[in-house]
Amino acid sequence: MIRDSYGRPVLNLRISVTQRCNLRCPYCHREGETAHPSTEMTREEIVRIVEVAVGLGISRVKLTGGEPLLRSDILDIVKGIAGLWGLRDLSMTTNGTNLASLAKELRDEGLNRVNISIPSLNTETYRMLMGGDLKDVLRGIRAAGDAELSPVKLNMLVLKDLNEHEIPEMISFAEQTGTILQLIELEPLNISMSYYKRYHYALDDVEEELKKQAKRVETRGDMQNRRVYFLPRTKVEVVPPIENTEFCVRCTRLRVTSDGWLKPCLMRSDNLVDVLTPLRNGADDEELRRLFLEAVKRREPYYKVKSD
Repeated sequence: MIRDSYGRPVLNLRISVTQRCNLRCPYCHREGETAHPSTEMTREEIVRIVEVAVGLGISRVKLTGGEPLLRSDILDIVKGIAGLWGLRDLSMTTNGTNLASLAKELRDEGLNRVNISIPSLNTETYRMLMGGDLKDVLRGIRAAGDAELSPVKLNMLVLKDLNEHEIPEMISFAEQTGTILQLIELEPLNISMSYYKRYHYALDDVEEELKKQAKRVETRGDMQNRRVYFLPRTKVEVVPPIENTEFCVRCTRLRVTSDGWLKPCLMRSDNLVDVLTPLRNGADDEELRRLFLEAVKRREPYYKVKSD
């Protein structure tokens, strides 16, 4: 296990396989990428980078984007990563619009689970927010369950005056579909402050209500101390906002951008380490491990505990 200079273990790798997307969510943080890349990693490069990470003790990998399912070689990417010795969990975050036709094959190639972004169950609200057809996502959710991608998590970004009133309906939907609901606060990342102030909805009162309904509550220490509420027929996980010291002190993630830079912190773009250029220039595994360790060395809490 590798740790940064603050003692935080690095257990998870989020690797953006593309910045392309077929939807237009105005709140997408694009994994902290601020520019549109001029290059995209190949399947072989993605697998090689993940192999080096797994060799350093990183055991959980999530494929992100953009929309990962826009990659024509996504099944080959999944297969290549899933076959790596030492990997414990391979998951994907997707908008779900192309999932119905791919869910079974993704599971067959080694994908363990999916997170599906769905901010609303109202057709018009969904179209207004995402620019897509809600029916496609609903088909994707059903297909993921049928394919035994488990668990299927529904990512609901909660927005003031747009969908916060839908939380009870989304809980019922999670019960009906055998999925887990994740409620997520809007983050001030890659969006304007005016948008953030207009639509940010704090989840404190929601958590108080969930606490009343829950049979029990667990805290995920490995995931920024987020709380999981075990309701009678489903689970609801509340993802806390990142702009706090607790989120940072418990961060176990390292990211790879879609154009092959190691990204130590979601909130920063001034401490990246280029791994793709050396790889394309023939770097061996030892050099790639050195680059990973340099990225880990550059990790530091963005929101630090203030001393008196």
